[in-house]
Amino acid sequence: MNVVSTKVTPTLQGGDLLSLLDYDANQIRHILDVAANLKAKQKQGKPMKLLEGKTLGMIFSKPSTRTRISFQTSMYQLGGNAIFLKEDDMQLSRGESVADTAKVLSGYLDGIMIRTYSQKMIEELAEHATIPVINGLTDMYHPCQALADLLTIEEQKGKLAGNKIAYIGDGNNVTHSLLIAAATMGMDVAIATPPGCEPDAAVLHQVKKITAKSGTGITVCHDPDVAVQDADVIYTDVWASMGEEDKDINIFSRFQVNRGLMQKAKPDAIFMHCLPAHRELEVTADVIDSKQSVVFQQAENRLHAQKAVLVLLLGDQPQELLYS
Repeated sequence: MNVVSTKVTPTLQGGDLLSLLDYDANQIRHILDVAANLKAKQKQGKPMKLLEGKTLGMIFSKPSTRTRISFQTSMYQLGGNAIFLKEDDMQLSRGESVADTAKVLSGYLDGIMIRTYSQKMIEELAEHATIPVINGLTDMYHPCQALADLLTIEEQKGKLAGNKIAYIGDGNNVTHSLLIAAATMGMDVAIATPPGCEPDAAVLHQVKKITAKSGTGITVCHDPDVAVQDADVIYTDVWASMGEEDKDINIFSRFQVNRGLMQKAKPDAIFMHCLPAHRELEVTADVIDSKQSVVFQQAENRLHAQKAVLVLLLGDQPQELLYS
């Protein structure tokens, strides 16, 4: 990866990560470069205790495997501490305001990561907190997942700009953040969803502004075969997100990623899924277990991308230390 010069490196310290719409290409590039360096150091057995004495509060309204473990492990590997806070066990569930909670936690912690439903709630939390707030997932966005996705694609393809991603399935929070991240970093995106399951119109409007500047393309259609043509990456997610268990998944029958669909993309196309996967629904076992699948590398990269976010938002190290 190309390391950003420390002379022009953007400063993210003390900021929030609520949506990648708030980040430009140089800032995302910086996060990816730091993530790659932290990953390399870990593989070499060289600890990077960059957050010693720092504590991250982790608020969860939704169940989690990857988000909780990856953030908790991130803080441990960086020399800091993480506290698990289930929203049902907090005073939030008993009527304490978001604003009051933000102010109280700001006196105890160095940062907050929250995995919840409402994007409005996390924005209110950030407005009243005096410490960084990180979006671990909302119904609207999943920015940490998108950063891990970019890191994985670059590791596999050697670059980001010029690649095409085909997203097949439901236009959900993962889709939104993937769209924003890919467009910002110079990638083309084609999305195929059933009618009525398209990405949020306001998000698409913002992404089209990005593509107008970056020169990339975005296509939204209802035909998976069209979307995957010339694709370097095929990506899917569950058809019914948490809180949507009553959704009629029969409308997605044409949107399964199977061997036949993979063969309509480029021969060296990779398959991605943010997990957990429902095998034989949105993806067949012969695809997710194939050599083209990078889902477990993608899952591991949540750890490395989030370590970079934590270091850059919560840390106070000289920039050159992040690349040493």
